[in-house]
Amino acid sequence: MTVLNDAARASLTGGHLAHLVTLNPDGSPQLSVVWVGIDGDDIVFAHLGEGQKIKNLRRDPRVSLSMATGGRNDAGLDHYLIVHGQARVVEGDGPELLQRLAHVYLGPDVKFPNWDDPPPGVVVHITPARVAGVGPWTG
Repeated sequence: MTVLNDAARASLTGGHLAHLVTLNPDGSPQLSVVWVGIDGDDIVFAHLGEGQKIKNLRRDPRVSLSMATGGRNDAGLDHYLIVHGQARVVEGDGPELLQRLAHVYLGPDVKFPNWDDPPPGVVVHITPARVAGVGPWTG
């Protein structure tokens, strides 16, 4: 059963940049900004290289993700979504997911990555365990 309600799903597919926190080998946080989407009950993002976030996820799958989502509650606080979960790195299909997300983040006519024969990259699946923040996804 997913912890993402319809409002959280709409925010995760609405073109808001996500802030992804992974853990470095020494336990310190590593922060990356990523494009995200949904695949079933998972949050997904792609990467074409073997950056620090991917190295961290291969070693320790714990993640937190946050995003400002637009909107404001009755008390005047801006809506934001936080998701805590476990990540799984899947080899390949990185360019295909990036192209799909580029249509959301950059526009329907964009080619991304904009070069021939990109590497296969990875797709990261985040299985949400807990949702927090301010907005219609919290109880």
